[in-house]
Parts: sequence; C-alpha cells; structure tokens
Amino acid sequence: MLILHKNNNINGLMEADAIIIGAGACGLMCAVQAGFLGKKVIVLEKGSQPGAKILISGGGRCNYTNLFASDEQFISQNKHFLKSSFTQWTVEDTINFFETYGITGKEKTLGQLFPDGKNARDVVQVFTDLCRDMEQEIRCDANVTDITTIDGGYEVSYEKNGKLKQLKAPKLVIATGGLPIPKMGATDFALRFARKQGLNIVETAPALVPLTITGKDEAWYAQLSGNAVFCKVSNEEISFEENLLFTHWGLSGPSVLQISSYWRPGESINIDLLPNQNITSLIEQERNSNGKTLLSTLFNRYYTRKFTDAMTKFLPVEKPVAALTKAEMELIHDTIHLFKVKPAGDKGYDKAEVMRGGIDTNELSSKTLECKKLPGVYFGGECVDVTGWLGGYNFQWAWASGFVIAQHI
Repeated sequence: MLILHKNNNINGLMEADAIIIGAGACGLMCAVQAGFLGKKVIVLEKGSQPGAKILISGGGRCNYTNLFASDEQFISQNKHFLKSSFTQWTVEDTINFFETYGITGKEKTLGQLFPDGKNARDVVQVFTDLCRDMEQEIRCDANVTDITTIDGGYEVSYEKNGKLKQLKAPKLVIATGGLPIPKMGATDFALRFARKQGLNIVETAPALVPLTITGKDEAWYAQLSGNAVFCKVSNEEISFEENLLFTHWGLSGPSVLQISSYWRPGESINIDLLPNQNITSLIEQERNSNGKTLLSTLFNRYYTRKFTDAMTKFLPVEKPVAALTKAEMELIHDTIHLFKVKPAGDKGYDKAEVMRGGIDTNELSSKTLECKKLPGVYFGGECVDVTGWLGGYNFQWAWASGFVIAQHI
C-alpha cells in the first residue's frame, strides 16, 4: 500500500538505527558509511542480489565516477542542490574509498574512471564484504508492502519467501532508484511513496536514452546501422562532441545519449558530422592539389565507405571536387555541419541509463537529504530530481548522497 500512517500501539524495541530500502549504489554506500559510524542498518532489496544495476553498468566494467564531476554536469530544477553533497563527499573521496579496498581507477576518456583490471562485480563485492564485516544486514527478495509511523520511528512491512515480516527503526532511507531497466527490477516505489505523502514530483522521463527515427528517413538510418561517426550534437541549450552510432531504428552512441537528457518530444537536434574542421576548406585544398579527386574519395578519409555511399541520398559524392558548383558546395557544407534531425521519440525505460526528474529537491534538505515534511525519512540516488551526464556522474551522485544520509541517520 505504501500509505504512511500512524500507529501508536506498536510496541517493541527498534531493530536498527535505520532501515534502507534499496541495495543499489546509494543504499550500499549508505549502509557502509553508517557502519563506519557504528550505526546498525538493515537493507531491504526487492531483487535477488544487491547492486544489480551496478553489475551491468559500463558493460559490466562499471564507470564508477568521473574526474570532472561537479554540479555543472547535472540536470535538476535546482542545479545548486547537490553542491552540499559534493562538498561533503568529493570525487577524491570516491577514488580514495575504492583504492582502500583494492580498486584503482583507470581513466578511459573524458574523465571516466573504470576499475583497473577489475570489474563491476568487484565494485559490488567491496560493499557486500564491508557490510558482512560490520554486520550490516542486506535482505534480498524483500518486497516492501507498507510503511507505518510508530512512536519514535517507522515500521516497514515486507514480504520474503511468502511470509510477511516487519522491521522497526527511528530512521528510514528510500534509495530504490528510478524507472530505467524494469527487467533488472526497477520500480516506481520511491515515486509512489512520495506521491502518497503529498511530496511534489518533477515530471519524469527516460534520460541517457537512444532516439528513434520513423517515416521516410527510417530506411536511410537503417542502411547505416552499425556505423559510428565522431560528431558534435547540439540543441539551443547544450552540445556534446562524442561518437554517434547509427542504428536500424535511429541514433545512439555517447553524443546522442547525452543530448537525449536535454531533448523533448517534437524538438530537433543539430549534428555537425565533421566538428573542428571545415568541409568547404578541405574541398578547396583538394581542388588546389588534385581537382579530379571525387568527393567520395575525400569523404572516405573521414568516414566509413558505407557512410559515404549513404550520403548519395543528399550529395553528389561521385563528382570531382573541381566540378562542384557554388550551390553544391553550400549544400555539402550545410549537410555536413548543419545536419538536422527531428527524432520521433526515444527507446524508453528499457534502454535508458537513468531517469530524468523525480522527487523535487525542494522537498529535501540539501545538507542532510532528509525530507522536510517527513522527519526521519531520507531520499537519495536516482529517485531524486538530480540527473547526471553519461560517464560516471550518476554514480558520483549515488555515492555522495549515500554518504550524506549516513551521517545523519
């Protein structure tokens, strides 16, 4: 039911300092940090194992933070909200924490840190080993059904192995994540709970998600399926320079995933297919050295042959560069540097990395992440209206929010 109601007739000792619902990145970090402070917590996880989303992140390699993480790489109605958390738990803190337990970071690109010689399973094991050593309980296959206020705290009812059980604690942590990847056990638990308590929810949507193309151009994108192009993808708000991947249903790759968090249905995005160079200048240079060179030959220096062949739909690629007219040169420039796409939609939560939106940050204390209307209740991680870029940023928010909550439960 998840309806928070008060029951003054429940007696019995508290079984922990806090109950944490969700054994993802935020919940696990919170449990460990609470243990370091001598606090006893019990973690309830609906899935069959802790850290399920961590395990699949980065193709199983886990991009666990980013060297450049700051509030600038996050989307939120209050962009300043996470400054306090990032001051209390920094990127350096994340790096030092994992190094202490045998995981050294190796930068891949753009500040992305991956475990050097290890993987996502090793990241999860750091937390499960620490929880075991500090006797912090993680109870998997535990489906929370009800939350009740009691004198001095909260009682959480949950089903496990067909039996209904209860736990009591003075503090409650909601760290159940967002809506992406339902097959991994993602649910709307945090959002349903928050709504029933009258908390405001910022509209949610898939983020860091591939974009789809339909209509007359669909076959052209399908023709290029599997081809990647380094490009600059932008809208009126922001731009990203990374690889773009053509698929049989549309566009993916890091640049598209990044811009998807800023894209809204009905809007177009702009693609510069040759950033940091000018195609007009390259053609002029080729004209001066060998005007007989075909435009396709020039293109093949920068793109795959398959991509060049596909551009025949738009450009005279089999024409010598010396024979190109002024109008054709303008068309080539606009096609390469001002390629406009109007996506039909996105691939939804099944393919999204994260959720945009969530519990309004105005409902929470930025210093403690405690809910202003529900004393003793804390929200952290993806369920909050804090959404990071691709590349380890969302993990940094999860670790930081888990740490901050642990200091105050």
